[in-house]
Formats: sequence, C-alpha cells, structure tokens
Amino acid sequence: MKAGTKWSLRILSTLVIVAAIAWWTIGPDWRAFLADPPKDTRILFWSQSQRDEGFKLLDQLPWLVKSREISPSENMRPLPKGDGISLSQDINAFFEEQNLSGALILHKGKIRYEKYGLGHSPDKRWTSFSVAKSFTSSLVGIALKEGHISSLNDKVSDYIVGLKGSAYDHVTIEQLLTMTSGVAWDENYSDPNSDVSQFNLHQAEDGLPTIVSYMRQLKRAHQPGEKWHYSTGETNLIGILVEQATGRHLADYLTEKIWQPFGMENKASWLLGADGYEISGCCIQASLRDFARYGLFILEGGIINGESVFPDDWLAKATNKHTDFGIDGKGYGYQWWTFDDGSFTARGIFGQTIFIDPKLELVIAFNGNWLNASDPILNKKRFNFIDLIRASIDAEAN
Repeated sequence: MKAGTKWSLRILSTLVIVAAIAWWTIGPDWRAFLADPPKDTRILFWSQSQRDEGFKLLDQLPWLVKSREISPSENMRPLPKGDGISLSQDINAFFEEQNLSGALILHKGKIRYEKYGLGHSPDKRWTSFSVAKSFTSSLVGIALKEGHISSLNDKVSDYIVGLKGSAYDHVTIEQLLTMTSGVAWDENYSDPNSDVSQFNLHQAEDGLPTIVSYMRQLKRAHQPGEKWHYSTGETNLIGILVEQATGRHLADYLTEKIWQPFGMENKASWLLGADGYEISGCCIQASLRDFARYGLFILEGGIINGESVFPDDWLAKATNKHTDFGIDGKGYGYQWWTFDDGSFTARGIFGQTIFIDPKLELVIAFNGNWLNASDPILNKKRFNFIDLIRASIDAEAN
C-alpha cells in the first residue's frame, strides 16, 4: 500500500473516531434532535417529535435563533418538599394525556407534586411561549414604579417613535397591555401567512426594530379600547417600549429586578429576533421550578427585600379582568388570563401554564407539547384538572 493511501486511511479513521466521540458527548437530547432536524425555521411548523426534543434546546441552536442569558441567583429561594396530594383523578394519566414535560404543584411555598417526562428534568430549560407575556407585563409594572414610564395612559408612540403616523398613534400603553388597541392582527398558528407566522421574517425599514417596522404597516379594525383581540405582536411592542423607556435589554432587566433578587435557581434565556431585541410576547426558556418560583413571586405580591417592586395597585389591576372576550367567568388583565373567582394564569401554546390561586396560596406549573399549538379539548381538561387540585387543597383546609 502506498504511503499516501496509508495516511489518507489514518486521517479518515481519525475523523470517524472524532465524529463518533462528538456524537456521543453531545448528549441524548442533541442526538435525538439531530436525528430528525426540522427544515422550517419556524417552530410552529415542526413535527411533534421535533418539538419534544427542540423545546429543550431552543437557546442552544444559534444557527436558528439567538438568545440572551437570564442569570441565576447566588441565593436560591428554597422550595421545600411538602406532603403529597390526594386527587380523585389519576394525575399520571393526566400527565400522559397532556404530553407534559413537567408538572409542579406548589402550595404555601412547598412542593406537593413534581414529575418530569419527555426526557426533561429539574435542571433543564423548556420554552414558555406566551407565558412570557406575563413576565413582560411585570417589567412594565417595575418600569412604572421606577419612573421610566410616566403613566399607562401615555401614548405608545410617545415611547416608540417609529409608530408615529401609524394605527398605534392614539393607542395607550394600557390598551396594549389589555390587547384592546383595535389594530388588526392574525394569530392563526397553523397558517404560514398569518401575522404571527410572518412578523419575524419581515425585512425592517432602516433603523427600526423588526416588530415596529412590521406593526406600523397594520390597519385599524376597531377604535382603541373598543374590542379585545389577542395579538402577540402587541406584547412584542410592549417589550420594545420597556427597552426604550429603561435603556435596558429585557433579559438584563428581568435578571436584575426579579430573577436574581427573588432567588431563581437556574440560568434562563430569552430568544431574540433577527434584530437582537427579545421576542417579548414569547420564548423565555427556564426550568419548571423557576417558572413556579415566578408564580410564587407574583403570589407574594412581588416583594423583594421587604418591598414590592410594583406600584401599590399594580397586581390588583394586572391580574383582574379589564376586558371580556365572551366566556362567562373569564377575562383578560395586563397580559394575564383572569377568572372571576380571583385566580389567574399565564398561558402559552402547546400547553405551557402558570396558574395562581391567591386564596389557596397555590401555584401550578405545567410544561408540555400538545399535538397542536392550541387545543380546546386539552385546554378544558387542563383547567378541569386544576380545579380538582384546588378542590383537594380546599378540602384539606376545611
């Protein structure tokens, strides 16, 4: 055998060994994801199996999307173990039916139930989708208390000058928070041509954030304050507004004001649009325990170092109904879904949930991956099961 051929075979053998070692060391999540990588960069159009793996890895796919770190605390808020919970329905069957990656029941600050699936675990991150909207709302409240925002009655275009001359010219910050701007928006998750599918692909006008450039072209459908209409684009604008008002990236502001001082355990992240701004209507990656801690932070009134980070009336306004969307007993606050009994919830597509019942001192967090982004049957079963948990907790108290 010629010397050159021998060297070629040695190099090839070395490359094969290196590739095999790399394949093994990247871990089972990566191996499963790369075995069937998605071709569409839009997560909404991945298969369920691709999402099962990808939802654990979104902030580790820099060729697909970039992210900004949310740094953990050096003084972790403990979540001690409490007694188990007795339910009339099999919680494991519910877990499988909802295709959950995690479920956690936190009562009076103690873990009453915790379980993981889909290869998930307490230290791994999972994406939040629209649960992030409630985080963004909290940053508005903090910015308001700190004086970066003067009033919720201020016009949005006073803070985002790129919206001047658009349908948002006479929309207030509060109308953005309650999704009553009256500006047309298509939130159809299954339509690749809908606004929610297209906004991040938009080529922005020079100097404008992508979402501002996209939203300024939309038309008015109703007068401001007249009608509720769900719009992720509006929350994305809220994020730009907070950044413009504070001069801080949202992930940094969240780290400084909530994540570290409240004692979040794990590193988290916030996905960025192509322009480098956080996609504030979506996509915080965090551990399930830290999602539950955020619920506890809200439950306890946003108190850090003995003082609430919010204005005195903020949480009462944020977590109570401001607008009706046609279902008895339910409404929408400042980026929170509200119930007339005083409970409220942050919700994201594919089953993400943080549910809070202040009267019972209860926080319930679910992460999962439904077959479809939105499923009315699974949604109903989710809240029916939450009601079973509440009934059990209430029975214990009595």
